[in-house]
Amino acid sequence: MSAVSIPSPFPRPVLFLVVVYFVASLVHFAHNAEYIALYPNMPVWLGRADVYLAWLAVSAVGIAGGLMWARGWQVAGLLLLGLYGFLGLDGLAHYTLALCSEHSLIMNLTIWFEALAGIALAGAACRHIVLTRVAKKRSYA
Repeated sequence: MSAVSIPSPFPRPVLFLVVVYFVASLVHFAHNAEYIALYPNMPVWLGRADVYLAWLAVSAVGIAGGLMWARGWQVAGLLLLGLYGFLGLDGLAHYTLALCSEHSLIMNLTIWFEALAGIALAGAACRHIVLTRVAKKRSYA
């Protein structure tokens, strides 16, 4: 009879931050897509559909992380979820095109909501990896 590996429950703080970052990223990308013409100095070739496709690509990283966790590869899953959150910093690239003061209040809020939620998710995922590794080392001692 073979032993079946049951994955440990998904860490609640990480799950909460995945949801928060998912919403933040959707809000920022949707606002960007719908008001692309108003965002200062955006490349003319970048259209509404391109922005939504970029959001789907970013979201695919988070989905892959969740699936890896569910398949029992917790560390790899958390690393991908950390990367998913870290991708939220890409929104700060808007400020390489125009100053913060050149963006509207809602533009700045969506950019910073995504960036801060992403950093929180990346930090929580990394923290959980470290805590899991420390707990495993202690259990072997």
